[in-house]
This record gives sequence, C-alpha cells and structure tokens, in this order.
Amino acid sequence: MTGTVFGPGRRRARRVISVAACGALVAGTTSACFAEASAMPAVRDFLIAWEVGNYDAAARRTVGADRRAVAGALGQVRDQLDAASLRLGLGLPSAPGGDPADAIVRKGDQAEARFSVQIDLGENGEPFTYPGEMKLRRVGGRWKVVWSPSLIHPKLGGGQRLAVVTESTPRGDVRYRNGRSLLRTVPADLVGVLPGQLRDPQRTISKLVEATEAGGRRLDAERLLGRVRSAPPTAFLPLLTLNPNENSGMAARLRQIEGLQVQRTSAPIEPDAAPELIGSLGPATGDRLQRVGAPYQPGDTIGISGVQLRHQRWLAGTPTVKVVAVDPSGRHREVLAEWRGQPTQAVATTLDPRNQERAQAALSRLTVPASMAVVRANSGEVLAVANHRTDGRNLAMEGRYPPGFTFGIVSAEALLQGGMTQEDETECPATTTVGGRQFTNTPRSKNNFQHHFGYGCSTTLATLSTRLTPAALTGAAGRFGFGKDWQLSIPAFPGAVPVPRSDGEKASVVNGEGGVLASPLGMALAAGAVNTGLWRPPLLLRSPQDRQTVSAQPLAPFAVSDLKTMMQRAVHSGVVKAAKLPGTVPVYGVADTVTYTEGGKTRTVSWFAGFRGDIAFAIAVEGTVPAATIAARFLS
Repeated sequence: MTGTVFGPGRRRARRVISVAACGALVAGTTSACFAEASAMPAVRDFLIAWEVGNYDAAARRTVGADRRAVAGALGQVRDQLDAASLRLGLGLPSAPGGDPADAIVRKGDQAEARFSVQIDLGENGEPFTYPGEMKLRRVGGRWKVVWSPSLIHPKLGGGQRLAVVTESTPRGDVRYRNGRSLLRTVPADLVGVLPGQLRDPQRTISKLVEATEAGGRRLDAERLLGRVRSAPPTAFLPLLTLNPNENSGMAARLRQIEGLQVQRTSAPIEPDAAPELIGSLGPATGDRLQRVGAPYQPGDTIGISGVQLRHQRWLAGTPTVKVVAVDPSGRHREVLAEWRGQPTQAVATTLDPRNQERAQAALSRLTVPASMAVVRANSGEVLAVANHRTDGRNLAMEGRYPPGFTFGIVSAEALLQGGMTQEDETECPATTTVGGRQFTNTPRSKNNFQHHFGYGCSTTLATLSTRLTPAALTGAAGRFGFGKDWQLSIPAFPGAVPVPRSDGEKASVVNGEGGVLASPLGMALAAGAVNTGLWRPPLLLRSPQDRQTVSAQPLAPFAVSDLKTMMQRAVHSGVVKAAKLPGTVPVYGVADTVTYTEGGKTRTVSWFAGFRGDIAFAIAVEGTVPAATIAARFLS
C-alpha cells in the first residue's frame, strides 16, 4: 500500500493500492476487513487512514489509549515536521515489491507488523525515511492496533514529540585582496519566538508579517508558521534579523506583538566599503526566496544585492537539518535523522584597501552622482569600485554613458594602425561637417596629431574619420574590449559601439557619440591597455574564481608608443592639465565633458580615463565638474 498526503499549499498526485473490499475505509468508519482472521487488513486500513489524514478513523482502529489523544498525536506529525507529504507502506523500504503478508508476524491473538515511513520535509531535499513497527491485539474477534508513541517513530517515547532543528554556521566574510574584511560589525535586532510559549502561533505570525510588510517586506506567513510549529518548543527560534540603522523603530513595534521577542546583538552585516558592489543583507521574503532557492527559509538573513546575493550559497553555505525527539522541557533531545549542510566560505575579491579608500575619498566632496573604477593595468584586476550618490547603483561597473573624446583612445589607435603617426599634420577648426553632421570645438591652429589630440579636438577626429572603414573602427573597439562578453559573476557593462552606416555616423562614433556607450570599468581597462600594450579582461573575484573566457587582446607596439605620448601630452599641456602632478612618475590621460539626451532629458557627464604607473582608472561625473580634478585628488 502506498499513497500521499498533501502538505499545506502542495498539490501532488495520490495513489492508493488496496484490496477492493477495504477501499471504503479511507472515507468511512467501518469495514468488513475487521471480521477477517488475518491482521493485514487492520494494519493496512490503519496506515491508509493515517496517511490520507482521516485521523479519527485511524484512532478508532486502535486500543490502549483515548481515541482523541491518538487522533491528535497522529494529526500533529505533519505540523511537527512541517512536512510536505507523508507516505506509508506495508513492509520495509529495503524490500520493495515483497509480499505484504510477510511484514506481519502473528502469534495467536497477538501480532507484530512492519511498515515503512517516508516524510518529505520540503525544499526538494532527501526525505526522512525509516522503518516503523506496530503491535496488534485481537479484541472481540477484531484486530486492533495497540497504541504507542513508538508507532510514530520507534524511538519516540511517552510525552515526547518530533521537531525539526536547523543549524547554520556564521555567514562567510567578504574580503579585500590582503584578507582584510570588507564588512563591519554593527548592532542588530534578532526577532524570534519561544514556540512552546505562544498562545496563538498563527496570530503572532500574522501580526509579524503585517508589521514587516509595512517596511517593504513580504514574508511567507504559512511557511513561517510551519517553522514555528516544527521547532523544539523551549528553544528560542530566530525568525528575522533587522539592522536598526535601516529599520528605525521597527524593533519597538515588534515588541508590542504578543509572543515576539527582540534580542539586541551584533553582526557583520554592513559593507565597510564599496556597498554597491558588496551588496546588502535582508530577510528572506517570498520573492527573494525564489531567487536564492532552497534550502533557505522565510525570515533567514540572505544576500539581496551585489556579491552578497550573487554568492549567497558560497557565503551562507547550507544549514544542517536534524529531526529530533524532544520532551516538553526541551532538555532531553535525541537526534533521529540528520542531513549535514555545506560549510560557509569567504569571498576573496581583488579590491585593494588603499586604492578603494582613495577612490571613495576622491568622490566624497561631490554634490552630484559620480563613479570610479580602478584596475591594475598588467593584470586586469579590479582594485577599486567607488560610487557616490548613485542611489545604490553600481555605476562604476554598470554605468552606460557616452564616453565622448575619451573614446578617442580607441579611435586614435585605429588611425595609428591605419598608417598615421602622431607627427602627421592635422587641423582643428571651430566647426566641420562630415556626412551632413556638424562638429564643433574650441579652434586651434594647424599642428600635428599629438597636439590636437592633447587638446581634445573633436573636429580633428571627425575629419580623420574618413580614413577609417567601419570594420577598422569596430575592430579597434573590439581590441579594447568593447562589446566583449566579460565573464564576471557581478554585472558589468562592457560597452557598446554600433557599426556606422554613413560617414556622418562614423564621425560621431570616433568621437564617442552616436550610440557609443561605456562604463568607467570599461574605460579604465582601455586606459590600462595603452599602458601595457595588451587589453586584459577584468578580474574581480579570486575565490570563488571568476572564470574569465575572454582572451587578452594585443595592440600594435608602434600605435601604443604614439598613444602614450599623446595621452601624456594631454596631461602635460593639454585639456587635462588639472591631473598633472609633480614627481618622476608621469600621468597619462584623456578627458571630455559630454552633453547628451536620455529619456527626453538633457544630461551631462564629465569623463577622465588614464593611468599612472601600473594603476589605470576612469571617472564619470554626472555634471560639469571637471573629472581631471577628481583624478588629481585620487592620485595625490
């Protein structure tokens, strides 16, 4: 005999295999089976009634205890285990397909029967499976099941109940490249209950859900109630962890709910730096649980953004789950089954504390949104990710801005690859028209390509664009990583360069407009490529390792040599002089302020992209603040 009982909110097909003469027992109260000499119908009918939830019918087939108490004990099994389903069968799990009659041993008016129990604890985990035993006695010519708590589980004694214990280890750390933590320990409020002291568990949980929903959360009341009912009655059960800084007054409101307890503790739950990258923690609401999946429970503290979300299982591991037998005092606990979880692990980033702190400090005085990415030019390792006033968005990695003349790094490389040199004579008129599109800038006298590049002459690049084919331009963009599928576990924008369909579009593209988009991380990597002569894909995590499949892209040495001189000229005496610093290590860079339209609104972004030593970086400021001054602040 096999079958299925449905847990709350679950829908599964049910199969019941029995002799036709006994099929009516599931819904009825009597059966001719009890008039038979064999004890098998009594065993089978008891198990069917228990399995399908007809506890009163099952209790009427027992002897030795009050039937109401028996029905209550059988009915509590699912709640005590928060079970999704219960399956019972004659015989043992290790002997499928055997003759059910072999599971029963009869001795006169006494009999013993063996049966199998399989309980689905939910979350697609391994079921709780064990062999059961029952004794029977013939009373007045009918076989009765002798009631004992051991019917529920062989090791369950009088006054004991089943319970589920979930044990988790402290969450893993997120670290800088030198092992220092990127998290800081702050006060936290631990909200929970003592299950055995709740007068009305359903009301308490409903009030908890109602109160926290007002704070923007939606906890699963049914699953929370299941946790409470299945927990040991005398042990404090944490249901929610709150950050007082983010939930002002919430703890006080929750203390007013009967049955809830709030304990003040401390936990490393706030990023100490790069919060938009590291991410935040929060309670496991219904929608968040769908993202992180089993085996986490409603109310658990889980990652909800950034690294904390993307590597939730790595950082949190998986809990150890135990089914235990406990007495009312909770002091005596026997483990009946155990499923070991996976240990927590730390996430090791490539971030460097010194560069991260300097990048954050460089942006800190601004009154407008700004973002900055810093990389090591000779490895592609991300050393800093700084965002300021970006409303939680990681624009240093995900920003999508027209790069303007900073894209001139790519355009100039394409021109140098095509045969130009930095000494070639060029012009920088106030206006020029290419393919019907007009370009303007502050005019300069006739000079060479190095000079006009250093002064950010967009009309120079627009005029020279006629020397490039669309394929040559997009090929150069590819060498600088634009449009590549960066294999990072954290979202990042690799840039986009459309294929120009006319001379006018091509002139716009060489000037970093006309649909060209870039992130600060992408432009930092482009600047790093000029430094080393090799574009490298970004690397952010060392453990778990980012499995980068994008290949490094070499640049022509002669083009790199000229580009370096041109970028140094821009800082030494061109439009990026604000980034010039004293010392023997020169600064190389290019900058621009771009006005563009987005969503029907006119916007402005100020750029700087460059390098000094083996540190390459890019800055995007949403406004007219010259990004070169921010670069100098960072470098100094």
